[in-house]
Amino acid sequence: MCRYDTAMLEVDGSGKGTEAWLPVTEAMVSFDHPQRTAADHTLNIDFLNRGRGPSARVAVELTEASARELAQTILWILGPAKFQSASDPGATRDA
Repeated sequence: MCRYDTAMLEVDGSGKGTEAWLPVTEAMVSFDHPQRTAADHTLNIDFLNRGRGPSARVAVELTEASARELAQTILWILGPAKFQSASDPGATRDA
């Protein structure tokens, strides 16, 4: 079943492109047909910086199972009191 769900959000980070690290300002997340992964559908994440042109992009295609495991791992890592905020060394993170 093709859903073609897509979401765009602002992000603040960096990504390793083909030549160097670049600041990323947006992430586009979709569930769609992959370009390279051997699966019918994948979770596709594009980290990009539109201000730097089309080559300022880092793309990832994950199978559904891999995407779910990654999401659970990210939530676990960012769970309550797992780390202190870099912007506020005295604070702990709440879920």
